[in-house]
Formats: sequence, C-alpha cells, structure tokens
Amino acid sequence: MNKLQLFWTLRKNIKLSEKRNVMFEANQYGKFFGYIALSIFAIEFIALGTFFGWLGAKEQAPEMLFYLMPFVLILDFGMRFMTQQTPMMLVKPYLLTPISKYSAIDCFLVQQLLDKGNLIWFMLYLPYTFIIWCGGITGWMAISMLILLHLMILVNSQWYLLVRTLVNQSIFWWAMPILFYGSFIAPLFFLSDSQLDKVLDFVLEGLGEYAFSWWSLLLFGVLFVVFFAINRHLQMHLIYDEISKKEKTKLKHVSEFKALNRFGQIGEYLKLEIKSTMRNKAIRGRFIQGVCFITFFSLMIAFTEVYGSSIERNFWCFYAFIFFGSVNLTKIMCPEGNYIDLLMVHEENILTLLRAKYYYYCAILLLPFLITMVPVFMGKFSILMVLAYLFTVTGPVYFLLFHMAIFNKQTLPLNEKITGKNQMENKWQGIVSLVSMFVPIIIVLLLRAIFDETIAYWVLLIIGLAFTMTEQYWLRMIYRRMMLRRYQNLEGFHSSR
Repeated sequence: MNKLQLFWTLRKNIKLSEKRNVMFEANQYGKFFGYIALSIFAIEFIALGTFFGWLGAKEQAPEMLFYLMPFVLILDFGMRFMTQQTPMMLVKPYLLTPISKYSAIDCFLVQQLLDKGNLIWFMLYLPYTFIIWCGGITGWMAISMLILLHLMILVNSQWYLLVRTLVNQSIFWWAMPILFYGSFIAPLFFLSDSQLDKVLDFVLEGLGEYAFSWWSLLLFGVLFVVFFAINRHLQMHLIYDEISKKEKTKLKHVSEFKALNRFGQIGEYLKLEIKSTMRNKAIRGRFIQGVCFITFFSLMIAFTEVYGSSIERNFWCFYAFIFFGSVNLTKIMCPEGNYIDLLMVHEENILTLLRAKYYYYCAILLLPFLITMVPVFMGKFSILMVLAYLFTVTGPVYFLLFHMAIFNKQTLPLNEKITGKNQMENKWQGIVSLVSMFVPIIIVLLLRAIFDETIAYWVLLIIGLAFTMTEQYWLRMIYRRMMLRRYQNLEGFHSSR
C-alpha cells in the first residue's frame, strides 16, 4: 500500500468512525452551525479581498495585501485554538498495525493541511489577486502571489500545531508564542513616534521590494519543510510517551484535605474535585490557562487604555468569572463517565456530587474576584459590576450550565491530550456556552439603554442572588431529569470509554 492509498484508507476510516460515534447525530447540528459560520466568514473575506484588491489596483500597489498579512496570520493562529485539535488524537488505533507509524502521521498532517480552515482564506486572496491581475500585473506574478499567500497560511498552521502540542505538555511553553508575537507588538508601546515611523518605513519598503521575489517563496518553503519535519518527529515522540504512560514525576505527598471532613459526603466529593484539578492533565491545563488569561486581561485593562469602551470592559469582567464554568461545566459528568457505575451504587450519590461541584466552582470564583480587584482599584471596574457578574455566574449561568449533566453522555479522558477524543460531545455544549457567555451582557446593555448602569447591575445582582440561594431546589430538579435518562446516558458513557 503506497502513501496515497493509505491516505484515502485512513480518511475513510475517520469518516466511518464519526458515523459510528454515539454522538454522530448530535454532532451533525454542530457541523451545520459550523458551516453557517464558515459561510459568513467567506462572504466577509470576499468583500475584504475585493476592497483591498480595488485599492491596490488603484494605488498601483499590488503588495497591499502583504501589509495586512501579519494581522491575518495572528488572527488565523488565534482562531485555530478555538476550532482545531491536534491530529494525533487519530493515530492511537494504528500504533499496533503493521503500517509505518511515520506514514500514518504524515497522512494526518497532510489531512490537516487540506483542512477547510486553511482553504477558507482563498476567499480573501482569490478576489484580491484577480482584481490586481486585472489592474496590470502579469499572470505569473498573480499565480506566484497566490502560492505565496497560501504557503504563509500553511506555515502558520504548522506553527500552530507545534505550539499547541508543546502547550499541551507544559503551560510554560506559552512563553514561546508570547515572546514571538510580543517582539512585533512591543515596538508599538515602547518606541517613540519618530522611531516607530522609521521602523514602519523600513518594513514597508522591504515588503514592497521582496513581496513577489523568489526569495520569499524560498523562505516560506524552507520554513514549511522545517516545521513539518519538527511536528512529524515531535508528535511521534510524544504520542509514544503518552501511550506507554511514561511517568515524569514521582508522587511524594498525598494531600488529605482533612478540613473538608466536617462536610461529610459532600466534603469527600469536594476532595475529588480538588484532586482532579491538581492531578489530571486536561483539567489542570484548562485551570492554569484560565488563571493566566484572566490575569493578563485584568492587568491590561487596569494599566492600559486597551479595551477602554464600556462594552469591552463589561465583557472582560464577565469573562473572568464565566471562564472556568464555560470550559469545564459544559462537560460536566464527562470525566465521571470513567467511573459512573460506582456513582450509581447508592441513592442520590449523583445529587451529592452535583452539589459538591456547585460549591467547588463557586469557591473557584474567589480567584477571579481577587484578580479583578486590580481594575477596581485602578477605577476601571466598579465593585457593583464585579459583584453583579459574580452572582450572575453562581446563579443563572451555573443553573444553565449544570443542565448539561442531563445531556452529556460521552466519557472524557482525564490525562490523554494528544490521543484523546474530540472534546465537543454534543450540540448543546456549544449553544449553552454561547448563550451563557453573551446573554447576560446583552441584558445589561438593554437595561442600561432603558434605565442606567447602576440599575442594570442591581437587577443582575438580585436575579443572581435569587438563583444562588435556591440552588438546592434546581439541582434536585436537574438530578431527577438525569435519573429519567440514566440508562441512555450509561450506555453512552460505556461505549465512549
């Protein structure tokens, strides 16, 4: 079997695996909304490409789009974190087969290069190139422009894959993209206007001179080959480490959290939540990333004029509190799918677990509360706004997110990051996450338009306190609905382990 045949065979197997997945029907809804989003992006990119193409043709500056490519590449890099997983999660079933492991990895890497996330950018630079070609450049120059622009996107995809793989191994690898992109952004803050003008003139002159040269094609061609080779070697090495369960640390101390013993069975489940966050790679990684993001944006808002508008400040203040719930509670009960049978042994075990989870995620909010005190002291946030969003999250937002316990039925691996399953288990996760993140902001904006800011926050605070103080009633309601679907959910947890 040659590599082309292997590629089509693996691609066919992936399609069959998706169809056999217990969440296939639900995932179709996610794909439908994904296609709608791609269509919207495509229309916007066509409009932008047409506008800049017309502008470049009018100004006799065919390299105009290259001035924007740094921003395009940064946007592309950030969007991949929301939509694209590493391809190595698909390699695990083939490690014991007689085919070459490197060949399998090559096929999955090539499949990532053909991903629609890479091809969508053609909607931007195809109309741009066509209009520039009509404006007077040669056909060969237009073709070379297309090749170079797409090659830049492919290099960016390999750079993303490298960063994503390393970040999954250690949070400290975030320093690499921060230093890389920070080196380009820092001059905007630290250079004087005259120095910045000189730097921009030098960069623009270089782009104008070398944008269409063979040196540019050669440079990005070499970068693509280098990144592809690094990813090929690195992911093979890491996937073997993960499959073999290679230990990197030794357990020297076991925390007992004796202070929680006074809370009985709820205290035991609180210990379970704390230890899951501390020990499991996937959960711990999301927690650390959340703390870093919240701290970064809070300090930016506190000490700079970035995100200075009222809408932006409201969003980031609310985001600080909703982050942990949106990334973890949308998958509530999925980690417990690994041992769901034990939880079903005694009556109302699940209800006690839900209460422990609620108390735990309420307690976690003390951390973003303390972090957001920095913008409060600097006069960027008001204490009423912070309290309103805090109790909005502990109240109606958690009420909505905890309903995912009724519908989630796919087991989530605790430690596997590269070979783990797809992290979007059903259609409701994305919908609930979006609703919980944006509806409170929309309500605040509407109340501010009708009344004023203070009344809007007081209304939000009162609603949040009402839901928070009645948590025992709506948690029991959720538990009863879970029990009505327990056999269906058990089947899903068992089949997805």
